[in-house]
Amino acid sequence: MSAPRTASKLAQLRELSVVVADTGDAEAIARLRPVDCTTNPTLVRKALDLPIYADLVDRELARANELSGDPDAVARQVVDRLTIGVGRKLAGLVPGRVSTEVDADLSHDTEATIAKARQFIEMYRDAGVSRERVLIKIAATWEGIRAAKELQREDIDCNLTLIFNRTQAIACAEAGVFLISPFVGRILDWYVARGETPATIDDDPGVRFVRDVYTEFKRRGSPTVVMGASFRTTAQIEALAGCDRLTISPELLEALDKEYGELPRRLFPGKADGVGGTPVDAERFARDMAADQMATEKLESGIAAFTKDLHALRATIAGRLQAG
Repeated sequence: MSAPRTASKLAQLRELSVVVADTGDAEAIARLRPVDCTTNPTLVRKALDLPIYADLVDRELARANELSGDPDAVARQVVDRLTIGVGRKLAGLVPGRVSTEVDADLSHDTEATIAKARQFIEMYRDAGVSRERVLIKIAATWEGIRAAKELQREDIDCNLTLIFNRTQAIACAEAGVFLISPFVGRILDWYVARGETPATIDDDPGVRFVRDVYTEFKRRGSPTVVMGASFRTTAQIEALAGCDRLTISPELLEALDKEYGELPRRLFPGKADGVGGTPVDAERFARDMAADQMATEKLESGIAAFTKDLHALRATIAGRLQAG
């Protein structure tokens, strides 16, 4: 059943795509009712000062005395506990999944990424959240994709993030990952910074990239979910209506909830032919990424930003622990 014409664009969008909240703000999630949500070091750091998480923060800081190791090791453990605690809170607010980011400083270490993902799944289990409610978020380096392939074999579903290149996306699908997050806004940012501002939304390079990946996955019959991410405007979101999932900031969700008028489907699955082509190997992955300056720069800068946020969170926790 389709949404009535008088419905907001957000209501209409929910009929076409699964709407995910790109936030750890529990109040925003309760208000906007997304299916899935996400958590990461930036969001956990913000949660430290939100009243709804006050009891969790106080409890985990107090429990730090029970942990072993040097101050840095203890801070890391507290960060992990807070990450899972925030994720558990969010899991109680959405009917779907909580994406939880593996340490970004492990992005080029396959075995360490696998170990951390397993640890998080165990911590979620101990907190009463089953693995079916969790997506492990991993940067889509070649090492990260290899880690995700192993984790998927263990029925640990993964969200491969920082997707900027077609070969990168296809490698994820061939690895059997549950979901990929191509970054619309960051692609646009790169081109705009070089004076290449698109004339129309259909010329937006981020929008075009997601449409291409979506079409290719559906043609192949790939079950990997395509989730557009990193939006700058509601126009970008509307241009991808019909994509499997769209992860959207609270600000843009609220903007869509206030907008009316018809929101047509822009992406259609089409007919699958099941033809996959030559599988992506490490050599092709490296070659195609090296030939794509935008993808190379945005993947590297994305990992660097995620790592910086993680280190900032650890430093904040270490400071609070030291202050006692």
